[in-house]
Amino acid sequence: MTTRKALAFSFLDRYSALVIAVASSAILARLLTPAEIGIFSVTMVLLSYIGNLRDLGAGQYLLQEKELTQDRIRATWTVQLGLGLLFSVVVLMAATPAANFYAEPRMHDIMMVLAANFAIGPFGSLTYAWLMREMRFESLAMMRFASVLSGAITSVLLAWHGFGPISLAYGNLVTALVNAGMAAFFRPPSFPWIPGFREIRRVLSFGGRMTANTVINTFSNSAPEVLLGKLQGMAATGLYSRANGLASMFHRLVMDATLSVALPLFAKETRESGNARQSFILATSYVTAIGWSFFLGVFFLASPAIRLLYGSQWDGAVELTRLIALGMAAGIPAALCPTALLASGRVTASLKATIMVAVQYVGFIAVGAVLGLHFVGYAFILANLVSASIWLTVTQKEIGFDRRQLGRTLLHSAMAAVAAAMAPALVFFWLGATPDDRILPLAIAVPGSIAIFVAAVIVCRHPLLRELQRVWPKLASVGQGA
Repeated sequence: MTTRKALAFSFLDRYSALVIAVASSAILARLLTPAEIGIFSVTMVLLSYIGNLRDLGAGQYLLQEKELTQDRIRATWTVQLGLGLLFSVVVLMAATPAANFYAEPRMHDIMMVLAANFAIGPFGSLTYAWLMREMRFESLAMMRFASVLSGAITSVLLAWHGFGPISLAYGNLVTALVNAGMAAFFRPPSFPWIPGFREIRRVLSFGGRMTANTVINTFSNSAPEVLLGKLQGMAATGLYSRANGLASMFHRLVMDATLSVALPLFAKETRESGNARQSFILATSYVTAIGWSFFLGVFFLASPAIRLLYGSQWDGAVELTRLIALGMAAGIPAALCPTALLASGRVTASLKATIMVAVQYVGFIAVGAVLGLHFVGYAFILANLVSASIWLTVTQKEIGFDRRQLGRTLLHSAMAAVAAAMAPALVFFWLGATPDDRILPLAIAVPGSIAIFVAAVIVCRHPLLRELQRVWPKLASVGQGA
């Protein structure tokens, strides 16, 4: 499968899942209170620590291994299945202590339901990693669509009937069950079901450092919700969850799909030419131009967007959404750095950078959480500025990209993004920071921003222009055919 075709299916996969997630979130935000959503958010954050250990990087090992043998596949399956069962038991045992720590008994029942996910997960993860390796993104899209849709319907129906925050837990369980069932369909007949230990050391050797990276990232990224839940209450956590969810849509719209293709692409170029520095700079030019445009749009349109998606009961998240959007904009130039380091085999350098980033990030967020909800937003901006500096410094040292070339690329992206932000900014100053109408500002600003962005890409001769030149003839032919 070509890179562009892989990206097309990857984006289709993520966009279909995002549409379902946004629609279900909009409904659930009206059926559940901020405190109820906060309870589930804190629970999921706590379980994310264990979730990153569930296969100790075995899936990533399968993705990058040059020579797959039956023994290596069997060892991968052994690690995934064994750890899945182990952590299922761990979650069951942790349910009561966690509920007592937060003085929230509903957390106990939620964890009891989610414990089953760890036992079910391995039956989907092995096939998922293999499909990624083979770049069969059409099959991955089918798996994710079916599982996400089933889970969303389950959560909404249960919340509608008054089950409260545990509705979200049952939705997650159904998602895991459907994913495992679809994986069984796509699983290669040659893949063994019987565990084996012959190559298990090889699997664990690779996965150890990768898992350390993932655990540290999860710990730092979850710090706001964990600390707010304890210091400011579940309602504050719920507001942060919704603010972060809206600002994070760029990662779900663009970065998730991009990273799923970037890793095998960078790895392939590293094997063939010795480095992927040119692809890194080109990909960074794409994500910064689109990302900065998106985050500036969120900054100006946070109020109507939140009211449209979640309702007026979430107005308290508007200012925090703006701050988080600025923080994410500060960090986007370094978004592809961890992927570039992993693809080039610099796992140790990536781990060192991850530790430095996590220490300063958690420190900033902890101070913000003590002072109050909005101070977490200011801390988020500072932490992301420092994080981007660290990642870019380490990546430049390891893969040797041209700093001047990257600087020119970022300048062109900034020019396109500032131009695209003109429409949202005009709407912001014309209708006010918190307009009563939730449709009109978006209806004017979003199409206007897209049109100006395309014009700016053409005028600035941004690298995205090449992609537009490839797509335009196809769109024109479709229009003529219609």
